[in-house]
Amino acid sequence: MILNVIAGEQPIRIDVPEFVISDAVELFEKMDRDMDQGWQMSRVWVDKLSDTQRCQVAADKLLTAIETDNENLKIMMAGYILYKMPNVANIYIDMDGDMTATEVEIHSA
Repeated sequence: MILNVIAGEQPIRIDVPEFVISDAVELFEKMDRDMDQGWQMSRVWVDKLSDTQRCQVAADKLLTAIETDNENLKIMMAGYILYKMPNVANIYIDMDGDMTATEVEIHSA
């Protein structure tokens, strides 16, 4: 599966092999359990995260992976986003440090 990421002005195409998503379901479920406790999203605490907000959290970690050339984390966070929202078209990551400004674009039906 392909996740199209736009980090600032830089488009990044991340190819996530199908097996990564199926093999990492346990990890993704653990991420969800952690986020079920609430999450600090930039300056706001969110008690109950929506799927979009969960993807914003993962996109923030994805940006860190891109900036540090951590290929494994990049694939895993892209995989989590595709796992949570398989119909995602693009992720526009906010480069100013506000994860709530990251936009998740969904394929139109």
